[in-house]
Amino acid sequence: MTETRKMSGVLAPVVTPFRADLGPDAPRLVRQCRWLLSQNCGLAVFGTNSEANSLSVDEKIELLDALVDGGVDAARMMPGTGACALPDTVRLTAHAARRGCGGVLMLPPFYYKGVSDEGLFRSYSEVIQRVGDARLRIYLYHIPQVAQVPIGLSLIERLLNAYPDAIAGIKDSSGDWANTEAMLNRFPGFAVFTGSEALLLGNMRGGGAGCISATANISPAAIHDVFVNWRSPDAQARQDKLNEFRQAMQKFPMIPALKQAVARYSGHDGWARVRPPLVELTEAQKAELLAELTARGFAMPGLAAA
Repeated sequence: MTETRKMSGVLAPVVTPFRADLGPDAPRLVRQCRWLLSQNCGLAVFGTNSEANSLSVDEKIELLDALVDGGVDAARMMPGTGACALPDTVRLTAHAARRGCGGVLMLPPFYYKGVSDEGLFRSYSEVIQRVGDARLRIYLYHIPQVAQVPIGLSLIERLLNAYPDAIAGIKDSSGDWANTEAMLNRFPGFAVFTGSEALLLGNMRGGGAGCISATANISPAAIHDVFVNWRSPDAQARQDKLNEFRQAMQKFPMIPALKQAVARYSGHDGWARVRPPLVELTEAQKAELLAELTARGFAMPGLAAA
């Protein structure tokens, strides 16, 4: 495998703030991303938990420009660029490469189900060739429970053989450790990220690159701690604490819960706003979430000041 520049570590699929008119709030997103970077957390903007598929391509381009122009380090960004329409994927991917992003996280075209590996290969191939930028680094996005279009080992192998410089890694959000382990074993040097911190320690022990996790939005330092200390004697105890917190958060609808937590600890109620068809937490859910966080002594240091 050709050696290419790879991203690693803990990344957050950064939640997207919306104004009262439901337009994206770019200045607030810039501040949030700066805070995440200060917590040693990279930025997978326009991911699932960013409500990415509720954003237009124009909105994503405007937000990406606001981030880079606002001084956010593009090399630590992995924006999601996969769309159903090939021209949309090409346009957003090319823009991310031009702005110097460290990589892009690319869903397969996900509307048609049961498509062949040949069709998926052609789709990724067209994007790579049309973008035509040597700086392009693609991280495939395998989330079959949502997209219903899996990215299998044979497809990964074919893409790596055809485009060893452009295909840099994958985010495996299947939650299936056997699948992640198979990727690690079959493709040494391939940057494998898990889609949850619950599998972070096992991923690191297997030679993985890190994780891209929803809860990194609110607990980035604790997850980074496991990433950097995975060889320590108490690594499993640290991982167990992450798992306990993750399980607590999974009792709630994840995106509204993350945004409610950011609203609470930033002091800005507008953070709780989601774009339809999602809805905010109910008052009962909100109270339960805040009680859970308070009981744990949870904090987001520096967020309010940011």
